[in-house]
Amino acid sequence: MDGSNGSKSRIASTKIKLAALGEIKCRSQFGGYSLSVDHAVFALVSEGELYLRACEQVNSYLTERKMEILTLNKRGIPVALNYYRVDDPLWQAPQQLLALSKLCLQGAQQQKASIHKDPRLKDLPNLTMRLEVLLRHVGISTVRMLKEQGAKRSWLKLHARNKNLGINVLFALEGAILGQHYAALPPELKAELRHWYSEALQINH
Repeated sequence: MDGSNGSKSRIASTKIKLAALGEIKCRSQFGGYSLSVDHAVFALVSEGELYLRACEQVNSYLTERKMEILTLNKRGIPVALNYYRVDDPLWQAPQQLLALSKLCLQGAQQQKASIHKDPRLKDLPNLTMRLEVLLRHVGISTVRMLKEQGAKRSWLKLHARNKNLGINVLFALEGAILGQHYAALPPELKAELRHWYSEALQINH
């Protein structure tokens, strides 16, 4: 089974087989489709195949069955994802598939809860892994520390190490602290940040 039609058919069948998990939502992701319940992604459908998201509770089972890992090509480089293909024998064993999927969903829910409880910097809006690393380099390693420092002081610390960082990083930091995308910052706040940024550049040059 392959292609878009194959994936849509597999999604429909999966929703029927795993209906006991709750309402399964589907959206485009990684060139395929993610499946989630209450915003916790527990599976992917790619090229007409169902892949379950690995977690601690099912790792031994996945290893024993030698389930095939999902690998995607990113700019010509194969990247292995933490998802494993449901083979035909498992697909034909609905109770076993449901039990395994339930564990995968529970693992996804636990991970999601831990992120909300103690989020990393990169989990905030606008903040990439690279920006998280840069912040750590200047002594800002937690969300609490970023909020205590504020966007302006954090930007000054980053700029002291990397003069190439511009105003978009300042906007990104402010948005991260407020919990919104930087493009959604109020115009008056952006204007105030632009004014401060211009003065900061003059002082630091």
